Amino acid sequence: MPSRPAQAQPPYGAYAAILGTFAGALAGTTALERALGRGARPATPFELVLLSAATFKAARAISRERVGSVLREPFVETDGDPAEGEDVEERPAGEGLQRAVGELVTCSRCAGTWAAAGLLATQAVAPRFGRLLTWTLAAGAANDFLQAGFAALCARADRED
Repeated sequence: MPSRPAQAQPPYGAYAAILGTFAGALAGTTALERALGRGARPATPFELVLLSAATFKAARAISRERVGSVLREPFVETDGDPAEGEDVEERPAGEGLQRAVGELVTCSRCAGTWAAAGLLATQAVAPRFGRLLTWTLAAGAANDFLQAGFAALCARADRED
């Protein structure tokens, strides 16, 4: 029975650095918000829905869409050639921090946490720009769902004909 190659140990040190960066960025944003005299206010349910939609769109753009490939490229290995009509599969590349960031940018749920934090930080530090960015991304997410729904309705109508 052939033996399986040993899996490399997960890059725990890099994971710790990423988590530390995340916590530090949130703490820094909170300190900056306080220094600017902006107090945190409770979010409304509507704002949470809006943030959720914007986070969904940003995470998909980062982790899946071609436009986000510029962010993923240094951290992933790619199989397939989109120019040849092939599906492209990306997986984390390298070791240590490169691999850990590759795991982060190829996971829409992981990227979503960072996107939500980034959107909230932007709203705290530059409220007008933060709202504009959040609303724009939320509208993009709504567009994605409407386009998918329209395509599904058209496909259903074609099957019924």
